Amino acid sequence: MLNKIKSLLLVPVILIAACSGGTKAPDADTARATAATVPSTKKTILFFGDSLSAGYGLDDPADAFPNQVQLKVDSAKLPYKVVNAGLSGETSAGGKGRIDWLLKQPVDVFVLELGANDGLRGIPVKATTQNLQDIIDKVKAKYPKAKLVLLGMQVPPNMGTDYVNGFKGIFPQLAAKNNMALVPFLLQGVGGVRKLNQGDGIHPTAAGAKILANNVWEVLQGVL
Repeated sequence: MLNKIKSLLLVPVILIAACSGGTKAPDADTARATAATVPSTKKTILFFGDSLSAGYGLDDPADAFPNQVQLKVDSAKLPYKVVNAGLSGETSAGGKGRIDWLLKQPVDVFVLELGANDGLRGIPVKATTQNLQDIIDKVKAKYPKAKLVLLGMQVPPNMGTDYVNGFKGIFPQLAAKNNMALVPFLLQGVGGVRKLNQGDGIHPTAAGAKILANNVWEVLQGVL
């Protein structure tokens, strides 16, 4: 019996970057007892992104938009749990190197939110496209039945017309190629609106994050 209990405790654990929300973690004994006696029946929605997902700059990281999506999931009484794997500063190349580790746990819905930092750094569109495709390929290979959602991004007009148009086109092209649900522009209604952004003009306030969650939910609820 002791060996059986030990085997049940060997479950993968995800490190959720920047999303503790200031809540004290349960002690090890409580966590082990919960894992052993109350296995989760909920499916997993993995948000894989950068500082927008991580809730950079928010007083309470729990206000980040993936966490707000969880509230909508709960209100709809859907059997899903959100895992927020946002990492501030993440690029598509960084995500490509990080994704294998995150796929050690089951994934039922994969939400990809990367590319913004590539755009701000002027990384060639071709490179960003390939990195995102490589991430998608890894998810599809590990979990071929997982549903896929892509969050579209745009860059400021000062990046130049050719780059702006090329970057914007990355997301609908990848979504069509990989049969992914697409949120055309994650920051719709927030980007460029001063009162909905922090002082850097890039990261949303808590109020802005709620709008991002609404943008995502309009598409995600149909997927779920």
